[in-house]
Amino acid sequence: MPTLFLALILQLAKAACLLSITGGVVFADVKADYERLEQAGYMVSSDSSLSQQQSRADELFVPASTVKLITAYLCLEHWGEHHRFSTEFYFDNTNDRLWVKAGGDPFLVSEEISLIASALAKMMAKSGVSSVGSIGLDVSMFAPDLVVPGATTTDNPYDAVPSALAANFNTLHIKKTGSTVVSAEPQTPLTPLAKKVGHRLRGIGARRVNTGRESADAERYFAELLKAMLVEEGLEVADEVIWGSAPEGTAFYAHRNTRTLGEVLEGMLKYSTNFIANQLMLTLVAQKADQAANFTLVGELMQQSLREEFGWTEFSLLEGAGLSRDNRLTARQLTDVVRRFVRWQHLLPEVAPGVHAKTGTLTDVKTLAGFATGSAGGIAPFAILINESVPRDLPVQLIQSLSK
Repeated sequence: MPTLFLALILQLAKAACLLSITGGVVFADVKADYERLEQAGYMVSSDSSLSQQQSRADELFVPASTVKLITAYLCLEHWGEHHRFSTEFYFDNTNDRLWVKAGGDPFLVSEEISLIASALAKMMAKSGVSSVGSIGLDVSMFAPDLVVPGATTTDNPYDAVPSALAANFNTLHIKKTGSTVVSAEPQTPLTPLAKKVGHRLRGIGARRVNTGRESADAERYFAELLKAMLVEEGLEVADEVIWGSAPEGTAFYAHRNTRTLGEVLEGMLKYSTNFIANQLMLTLVAQKADQAANFTLVGELMQQSLREEFGWTEFSLLEGAGLSRDNRLTARQLTDVVRRFVRWQHLLPEVAPGVHAKTGTLTDVKTLAGFATGSAGGIAPFAILINESVPRDLPVQLIQSLSK
């Protein structure tokens, strides 16, 4: 019996060790078991209480959503934490057309569009305007029908494609009961596009989906929401929506978002919002390159900016959310960015006691980058990149172990 019992214990221990490496249970000895991994690297930058530690810090790995830290850094460096995105509106009296000139604002939610409609209605009333014959959309800031590198083509919200004008992150929250479709949120009117998409959905109940692959549908959805809210303000608004160039001159009204860039980024980093990350990078490209933004230009801008700022040579970044498996970074490179991010560390979520960081997850990819507090105090930048199947919380356990 003792021999059989010992054999059983050894067998269970072996199985537990295997499970810990393949995603089943927590590591018993994080540092020791990390060393068994072949596709992983980390770096902990030194501070007053944590000595510099590294393992394969110069090997390239898929960084997943830790790329959002780079997106946030580039945006903060360019615009500053207190920047507010704006959308301009022009009124053409010759044909009673209200023009919307897109500014790439990533946070035009229903509540924000309601504020726009209210402000426009007041200004129109002062100008003696009681009706709108059509809504014109100037969306020249982005190229049409963008394809996000690494994204899939489901109707899930996280697969929403960016567009120069985007309402509610290019998603629809609708509820279906039998053949009846209604809005699933009180602040958002049901529009023709939402109703059309709702009728196509299988099953019943509330569901959030994206507006589809075509940017024209997303842009039309913004126009439909704006129209519905202008009507609620007492204006007559025709159904016609056209695309073109807004008139030259001073805007009739320029709306600055109620949220600052810092507030937008704080949510993006906490909830890992792919749409916001790529929307921001496209807007940054459009402003810097002064041409319609696309993902080729996004990749070129990220590569050029990081080479110039950090002197990196070997790396690859194709988009700003971390969706693409063709993105490649080293732990040392990612730590370089985190080190520069220190003045904005308050924007990072606390993922565990003493660890403020951005997580990254793809199939067989678990990453983490941010700041760790040492046992004696002091905050150290770090990055952990694991490209193997491991428990979801292994990166957090590893940085906590390294920080002791």
